[in-house]
Amino acid sequence: MLIVDIDEAAAITTVQAITEAGGEASIFIADVAKESGCKALVEAAIDRYGKLDILMNSVGIGGPGATPDVTEDAWNRVLDVDLKSMVFISKYAIPEMIRNGGGSIINVASVDGIRAAMTKNIPYAAAKGGMIAATRAMAVHHGRENIRVNCIAPGMIYTSMVEAVDDRRRQLRRNIAPLGTEGRAEDIAMAAIFLASEESRWITGILLPVDAGLMAAGPQSLINNILDDYDYV
Repeated sequence: MLIVDIDEAAAITTVQAITEAGGEASIFIADVAKESGCKALVEAAIDRYGKLDILMNSVGIGGPGATPDVTEDAWNRVLDVDLKSMVFISKYAIPEMIRNGGGSIINVASVDGIRAAMTKNIPYAAAKGGMIAATRAMAVHHGRENIRVNCIAPGMIYTSMVEAVDDRRRQLRRNIAPLGTEGRAEDIAMAAIFLASEESRWITGILLPVDAGLMAAGPQSLINNILDDYDYV
C-alpha cells in the first residue's frame, strides 16, 4: 500500500497505524494539487508494487464561506486539492488498471456534497459535489474495462478537520443523525474495504453515505432527537 501525503509527519502517522494493525505500507510525498504530483505518485506505486489494482482518493481541505465571502484563492485551492486531484490521479491510474485487467476506484466525498452543511462552505461543497458527479460518469466510461468507480460520503466523522469543535457542537453533531452517534475513521475504512473487495464486484457508480442515517432523514424527523438534549439547541 502506498500512502501519499504532502505532510510527511502525517504520512508517517498513517503508516504506523497500518503497521500496528498488521498491514504494510510505504510513503510517497507529493502535492496532489498539481498534475505532476498525481502522475508521480502513480508511477511510484507501479515501481514499488508492480501494479495498481485499487485507488482510494481520500483527500480534503475545508473551504469556508457563503458565496459572497468566497475568495478566488480559496476557491482555486480547495477545488485543486479536493476535486482536481481525484481526476488527475485517476487519469494516470486508469490506464494502469486497464493493463492489469481492471480495478476499483473509491472516491471519498462528503454529505456536504449532497446537502447544505452545518457550516457555510461553498468551495468544499462544490468540490465534493463535483466528486460525486465525476464518480458516476467515470463508472459509466470505464465499466467495460472492468474498472469499478464508487463514492463514499462520510457524515459526522470525528477527524483532524473537526478537532477544534467544542463539546457542545460535537453533541449537536451526534444528535442530528438517526443513530445519534459520531463516526470514526474506521467506519469509512470498512466501507472502503468492501468497495475494494470482490464482495462488491457487481457494484459500480454508487454513492454510499456512511453517516449514521443522516441523509435518510429531514429536519422534521429529527427534531425530537435534538430536543431531547435541549441544552444544545
